[in-house]
Amino acid sequence: MRSAPLRACLESIEGVEQAATVLASGNAVVRTGLDPEPLRVAAEAAVERDLGAHVPLVVQTLAQVDDLVATLPYALDDERTHAYVTFAQTEGGLDPWVRLAVELDQEHTRLSPTALAWTCPVGRSLDTPFARAQGRGRLPGSTGETAPITTRNARTLARLQAAADKLG
Repeated sequence: MRSAPLRACLESIEGVEQAATVLASGNAVVRTGLDPEPLRVAAEAAVERDLGAHVPLVVQTLAQVDDLVATLPYALDDERTHAYVTFAQTEGGLDPWVRLAVELDQEHTRLSPTALAWTCPVGRSLDTPFARAQGRGRLPGSTGETAPITTRNARTLARLQAAADKLG
């Protein structure tokens, strides 16, 4: 999604005072009094209406992001390894991913019921078995739907914190 249309779309939601996009990857922060779930539902509807895309979204409060960054057991600036965080909309949504991480002997840490941190060697974020499954957004051999997930480089969380600070 392009940043300017996404920002305008989010700012059109009743109860959203201000929005800022982070990177050109669909990451955004908003200043709002809405609770996360009503915001998610409204944002999904607005994105579909304004941008023509049905995209399952994951909404985290700034306090949740702060907690995730504070408890992340992996360095954000390691030269050999990148840290990623996979988010699910629902608490049970990560359970099959945790099982896959164990099966593949993938380094991982459950940060919260809806956030899973994992690592990948630099330059291999598209070719390790776990990273490939993450990129497809579905489990290997899966024929049914899995809960919506999204994965972000953990450094993006720090960028989201900085963007939230700018919004005030």
